[in-house]
Amino acid sequence: MADEDFPPWSEAGDADAGPPEPPERDPDTADMFGAPPAPKPAAAAEAPSAAYTVIARKYRPRSFEDLYGQEAMVRTLRNAFSSGRIAHAFMLTGVRGVGKTTTARLLARALNYETDTIHEPSLDLREEGRHCRAIIEGRHMDVLELDAASRTGVADMRELLDGVRYAPVEARYKVYIIDEVHMLSTGAFNALLKTLEEPPPHAKFIFATTEIRKVPVTILSRCQRFDLRRVEPDVIVKSLEMICGKENALVEAEGLMLIARAAEGSMRDAQSMLDQAIVQGEPGMTIPATLIRDMLGLADRAQTIALFELLMRGEAGPAIETFRTLYGYGADPGQVMLDLLDHAHAASVAKAIGVQALIMPKEQAARLAAVGAAVSAGSLSRVWQMLLRAHEEVRRAPDAAAAVDMALIRLAYAADLPGPEEALKRLQSGDLPTGGSGGGMGGPSGGGGGGQMSSGGGVTAQGRMMAPQPQAAEAAPNLQSFADVLALIEKKRDIALRLDVERYVRPVSFRPGAIEFEPAPGAPTNLAQRLVSKLKEWTGQPWLIAAQGGGGAESLWERQKREEREVRGQVEQDPFVQAVMQAFPGAEIISIRNTPLPEPSSVTDAPEEDED
Repeated sequence: MADEDFPPWSEAGDADAGPPEPPERDPDTADMFGAPPAPKPAAAAEAPSAAYTVIARKYRPRSFEDLYGQEAMVRTLRNAFSSGRIAHAFMLTGVRGVGKTTTARLLARALNYETDTIHEPSLDLREEGRHCRAIIEGRHMDVLELDAASRTGVADMRELLDGVRYAPVEARYKVYIIDEVHMLSTGAFNALLKTLEEPPPHAKFIFATTEIRKVPVTILSRCQRFDLRRVEPDVIVKSLEMICGKENALVEAEGLMLIARAAEGSMRDAQSMLDQAIVQGEPGMTIPATLIRDMLGLADRAQTIALFELLMRGEAGPAIETFRTLYGYGADPGQVMLDLLDHAHAASVAKAIGVQALIMPKEQAARLAAVGAAVSAGSLSRVWQMLLRAHEEVRRAPDAAAAVDMALIRLAYAADLPGPEEALKRLQSGDLPTGGSGGGMGGPSGGGGGGQMSSGGGVTAQGRMMAPQPQAAEAAPNLQSFADVLALIEKKRDIALRLDVERYVRPVSFRPGAIEFEPAPGAPTNLAQRLVSKLKEWTGQPWLIAAQGGGGAESLWERQKREEREVRGQVEQDPFVQAVMQAFPGAEIISIRNTPLPEPSSVTDAPEEDED
């Protein structure tokens, strides 16, 4: 019977059955007869690929010109390559993310760089050479990149060094890149030592490490060392702006500065944080700094500056309320203390150098510079020391927020107290320090006047006991001549002032409270100011000291020199001295001293009586 005589299974099994079900088949798979799969929907065909390359890998430097912040190293390498003085081993050290491994790969490309026109090592890698692509993709047989963290033993190092004596297959040099070299064992270092000391001419070694102190000195002495510097925040910001432009991402400038500061000099960390920040906002929208601050776990910098201002004014209550507001928004207590440390440092730098030295927004820099201008350098130094101690306490305390509260109270009271020098002067004058605005910014005395609180008058009684009694005070000196001024300076043992006055002051006129003098050549410019300050301090009354152009008498030093010359001339004219000089040719007078004559005895011996 032929096949066509049999009805289909559906007809034979069940005459009442409906139309046959289509066969179940994967729509994306071709059938056994080669029929093409069904076309995908348009939306599915346009879906983005899941193979995303992160920014830190996508924008990895491809030439030495792209290395940010390492101009000194690039300059040294460029000079070495141009002169042909290429070392056989390089040691690259620095913190994470500054480009050690990237520099090692660039060095491997530079050593084996070859094009149709260039046949020698070169740092100009703008044009891709014959071996560059294979080295970048890590598949070149003459460039071996190893991780010392996973191959630390002697056997691994011997296996590596067995191939050193063989010439490279296709490149100019056989390059060994060993990352995290400090993790090699002592035996592995010893196995590497002899080969590193006398390598074959076709072998080059490039080491990278973050712990340079763990590398033996015997290895370091055989390498050319390069310390890769931390990248400055402004350089990081420029790089991030370039990346944002290429990625069509809009990020506020303050947000980029936050990322640069949080990266702590690591370009890779900054790029990773930027990669995370870009996905914080909606596509096409500008990412505000507040989102980046929340992402990084940072407190609002403007609020921490306000907190610092409250502390320097001695307002403990408002300072605690401001911190609790920040803490309620999720700010980390330790990060708040670090921000206060940064503010104390910035205020001190602005006071010493100027507001242009601060790398931050202009408004914030102006506020911190105003704090530095209103507070003494000693007070800022004490606040810095107290903040360092408070940071350690917050880090170790079981309740970090409570530790910050106590630290803020202590800082507010300390900022309002006078400094040690001012307190000592007040005690010496009999005026007790009561906490006014000695070190703060002129805040209210109730905010931090710790010196006003006493227990039963104990502080007042103790202060009065320490203060000198008025009747025991030394009487002010009475100066009636310029010689009295010199005697007073010598009595006070101010050696520097005494030497300057004796050498450079040519007195013109003197009266109590006023001195006119002619300055000798080479006199210090602040001599009159120093003399006014000291005489006012010693005598208790103001002095008027003026320096005139001429007409002054000899200074004490000039008079002494003139008298010495006169005495020497008299001695040289003495007939006895001239006879001695003639008797001993070549002799010279070195010094002249006056020998004191013996005093005659007050009791004379009585004459002996004549026996006769």
